[in-house]
Amino acid sequence: MATSDDAIPGSGSLATVPALENTDLLAAPVAAALTALAATHPELAAQARAVAIDPDLADTEVMTEHFEMDLDLSSNCILVAGKRAGEERIAACVVRATTNADVNHVIKKALDVRKASFWPQDRAVEASGMEYGGITPVGVPDEWRLLIDSRCATGWSCIGSGLRRSKLFVPGELLIALPRAEVVEGLAVPA
Repeated sequence: MATSDDAIPGSGSLATVPALENTDLLAAPVAAALTALAATHPELAAQARAVAIDPDLADTEVMTEHFEMDLDLSSNCILVAGKRAGEERIAACVVRATTNADVNHVIKKALDVRKASFWPQDRAVEASGMEYGGITPVGVPDEWRLLIDSRCATGWSCIGSGLRRSKLFVPGELLIALPRAEVVEGLAVPA
């Protein structure tokens, strides 16, 4: 487990702090979900780390370069939706930044829809309670599917905190312990 003195491998010049002790760095649904996870998986929730950043540095490539991070450490939460029999089906998909979500095959099949596409920014922000560019799998609405690429199920991931002004670092074990998390082999393809 990382402590305040331990750097997360690949995190470059970022100095993280315990997320549960710094919930002001998390959007409300993210803080609530992490606190709830602590009730059932305290050892995992305690490993979550947060860091404040300049919101202008929130985009993956800019952040990675500025803080000299390994791009392999970053994971993105992509919101995808499709319809079946008039019902909209939404999935939060977690993939490494070095990959692309396989929307037209694997995600479409997982949602059991004819056509899947990225969810519009305004709807994503409103429904998640998170800021665009900070949307994260931690704290997504209960009615959404949570699909995690198998590459994210191990090792650390730098993900959104629900806010553009901070990031969250979590081990893969925490991601797969989230409610409704489904590990999917091949959810993403190499970029």
